[in-house]
Amino acid sequence: MYIVIIGCGKVGYHLTRALLSAGHEVVTIERSSRRLNAVLEELGSVAVNGDGTEPAVLEEAGVGRADVLVAVTGKDEDNLVACQVARHRFNVPKSIALVNNPENDDIMQKLGVDVVVSSTDIILAHVEEE
Repeated sequence: MYIVIIGCGKVGYHLTRALLSAGHEVVTIERSSRRLNAVLEELGSVAVNGDGTEPAVLEEAGVGRADVLVAVTGKDEDNLVACQVARHRFNVPKSIALVNNPENDDIMQKLGVDVVVSSTDIILAHVEEE
């Protein structure tokens, strides 16, 4: 499976590493040159420098042939826009977005993100379960 990941902070880095280990083809898009260089040094040529909400950067990463786009930046609005551009301009079949503020969960779903992941909601569910 070909997967494009937007954001290579802690979540994006570990997700990239895990998906590569599982045999997937992965490209990460990262704005920060410092983070990008760390990924390139540790994982090889699996990262592109740029803004993952920009169509030209997404095209450079090969999003047109991606099976999944995963947006895990620290900004909900960037995650939403990246998913929308991937779905509507490049016809990516599946989009997954991290939501940092659980209040944005519903709007992301209403605006077409296939899977919305909220770490806050996941932790709350486990606390309530206990």
